[in-house]
Amino acid sequence: LPLLTSCCPGWVNFFEHQFPELLHMPSSAKSPQQMFGSIAKSYYAEKMGLKPSDIVVVSIMPCLAKKYEAARPEFCHDGVKDVDFVLSTRELASMIKEAGVMFASLKDEDYDDPLGESTGASIIFGASGGVLEAALRTANDILTGEDIKEIDFVAIRGLEGIKEATVTVAGQELKVAVCSGLGNARKLLTQIRDGKANYHVIEIMACPGGCINGGGQPYTGSDLGTLEKRKEAIYEADRSFTLRKSHLNPSIQKLYKEYLGEPGSQLAHKLLHTRYFAK
Repeated sequence: LPLLTSCCPGWVNFFEHQFPELLHMPSSAKSPQQMFGSIAKSYYAEKMGLKPSDIVVVSIMPCLAKKYEAARPEFCHDGVKDVDFVLSTRELASMIKEAGVMFASLKDEDYDDPLGESTGASIIFGASGGVLEAALRTANDILTGEDIKEIDFVAIRGLEGIKEATVTVAGQELKVAVCSGLGNARKLLTQIRDGKANYHVIEIMACPGGCINGGGQPYTGSDLGTLEKRKEAIYEADRSFTLRKSHLNPSIQKLYKEYLGEPGSQLAHKLLHTRYFAK
């Protein structure tokens, strides 16, 4: 302990270079981007009768480091990348403007869902504290065997660089921390390395405030008001979902039943997990 989150590629690159002695701490779980690419070119390819090389996965992200992540050699198999191209939200906005698309004049319609629906837990990944909160929601249910109704972990939300809290999961108190910004990450990891900090789980994001302030997002300068609005929009979207816990997503349940087997199975580990390297 502690267990460190691993879905932010900027943070992954940082700890591989700066704290190689702590490589045993980050979760082996791939980021959502790389999980999607891996599943699209295995499970989805088989369902559609396609070769992995016939599928092009384009990821739209608030993060420029996602481009680097998609190019990591461990995410390429037999010359086929799990994620072929990554566009930032800012790049996509420019393309939409250049194409003259006017969203205000378009009719609303449901998006395509080749791999199923989403949950509120996935939405909150974009705000600092959201990854940890999503994990705590699921951990609480699994460890208690109940459908816990109180699922908002407000203590770990917010734009502060380092947030600490003690949360109760299945009757057990866990000391957790949420960190955004690599300067803050360095402070926290130095304390851990020196034995001066004691946590069970830490979420770390490279960008201050999390992905809502990602390097690929539309520029805000130093306008914290815009970040606050983005954060509030994310939690409002979460509240609008009927399903707000990842493990209750029927599409995920179907994926495990039809293809992956049990969580932690050999196939699940192959497709959904990765390794890190001292650099």
